[in-house]
Amino acid sequence: MPRPVPQCSPFGTAPGGRPVERWRLESAAGVGAEILTYGGILHALHVPDRAGRRASVVLALPDVPAYAERSPYFGAIVGRYANRIGGARFLLDGRLHRLPANDAGHTLHGGPDGFHRRVWDAEPLPGALRLTLHSPDGEMGFPGALDVTATYALDDEGTLALSFEARTDRPTVVNLTNHAYFNLAGPAAEPGPPGGGILRHMLRIDADGFLPVSSEAIPWGPEQLVTGTPFDFTSPRAIGEGIGSPDPQITAAKGYDHCYVLRPGAGPAGLRTAAVLHDPGSGRTLEVRTTEPGVQLYTANRLDGTLAGPDGRRYGRHDAVCLETQHFPDSPNRAAYPSTVLRPGEVARSRTEFGFPHLAGGGRP
Repeated sequence: MPRPVPQCSPFGTAPGGRPVERWRLESAAGVGAEILTYGGILHALHVPDRAGRRASVVLALPDVPAYAERSPYFGAIVGRYANRIGGARFLLDGRLHRLPANDAGHTLHGGPDGFHRRVWDAEPLPGALRLTLHSPDGEMGFPGALDVTATYALDDEGTLALSFEARTDRPTVVNLTNHAYFNLAGPAAEPGPPGGGILRHMLRIDADGFLPVSSEAIPWGPEQLVTGTPFDFTSPRAIGEGIGSPDPQITAAKGYDHCYVLRPGAGPAGLRTAAVLHDPGSGRTLEVRTTEPGVQLYTANRLDGTLAGPDGRRYGRHDAVCLETQHFPDSPNRAAYPSTVLRPGEVARSRTEFGFPHLAGGGRP
């Protein structure tokens, strides 16, 4: 039976006057996704709990102005380069490229007007939504005109997949991700510490090492093993167990904001499990699979109660967790890291899947 084509409704107007659309995808498993053409934002992801009650498990904002003016990348597609480029510059083929600095002298998530602030073109497909974007040569300082396709697909089992393809007419660097903020408890979550947030969520990350960072969140050295540190999620444990650690890496970030180096083993289509997240209260479990070499663990350390969702609920510190599948931060300046260089004639491809094994009877990670 063919999967249904996503349905469209208006969602306001972007700065500059272009209309923004909201597209809805539905699955036979009861999972539903809402995607905005503004920023390619995953605005909602409705998932049944152990009792079959649906709730959205991603943080969202009420309207386009809130996303345009105040959003910390809630649910957005970020690029041209996810994470940080140190010193807001990089060398490519002997040429220095300077970028706008928007995070302590560095470039974060493609710069102040990255892909999260663009209106994407949408094409509905059976069970999927294809978004396309053209980034002109020199936008945010990046060389080469870049054409990007991002396809959200929702299957009958309730797995939401996000696939990227990018092509360029000049050598450039590319690192794309989705910046969803997950709270598997949904609206029932207790706000912020010490009430709960995601501190009780159980997390497993399939990585034996992570990248330590400076006080400005730029990698300062080689991969460090997680064994014996608060970064060890090789076995499932509560996020809150390590978040109050006196480890300088934790205290500087006020939580986790670090890239994990995923194990090299890959399954079908090059996918590997990156992380498994479980909420004991609702029984929901999220499994993240990806073709990317790393995953950035971010525990919403900068949320401070000033932002509110569509239901008026205010978001506090540690109210969500991000699992951003990507290449490593500052790779354009690190020859030892997997390359993010894209050249004419090549296609940069990646795929990440967000599955919910509890819907098929799967339990904790």
